[in-house]
Amino acid sequence: MSHYFVNDSSLESKPKLINYTILGRAFSLKTDTGVFSKDRLDEGTYAFLKALLPLHLTGRVLDFGSGYGALGLTLAALTPQTHFVLLDINTRAVALCEENAKALGLTNVETVCSDIYSNVKGKYDSIVTNPPIRAGKKVIYAMFAGAKDYLVDGGSLFIVIRKSLGAPSASAYIAEVFGNCTLIEKERGL
Repeated sequence: MSHYFVNDSSLESKPKLINYTILGRAFSLKTDTGVFSKDRLDEGTYAFLKALLPLHLTGRVLDFGSGYGALGLTLAALTPQTHFVLLDINTRAVALCEENAKALGLTNVETVCSDIYSNVKGKYDSIVTNPPIRAGKKVIYAMFAGAKDYLVDGGSLFIVIRKSLGAPSASAYIAEVFGNCTLIEKERGL
């Protein structure tokens, strides 16, 4: 069985467009088989965007596990003064990010194909992630712990996780690694 958090070049490509609106701006992004939430904007991503946009992230932001770019590209389009690096292990997802960034005319975005932090360079003011829960705790906790080495002093790691998929234990783990963890937004049912 193939998952969105691995490379599987044997999957037949069936590209499609998804459409959504946030803060009055319409977005149309290309998705494909083998990427996370290929049929629609994920509820968690939408809730995460609504929580992150008022924070006006600045500097350099790493979108870890970017998929086709819904989170990072939306943030990049709405905060053009900020530089975004969109990272995924899935080469199809990275190619879709590049194509979607070009279609949106974004110049403040770059993409990286990387297994966890293996190809990450430099430090970031913020790391944002809707982590690949189905990859398991070993993988996502390595993402969380590794973030500490790639954040500037005073930088922040932002995550979105459903309560039913492990938010309480992830929060406890992040607090253990970073010394604190603060809930910035909570939506019923997520």
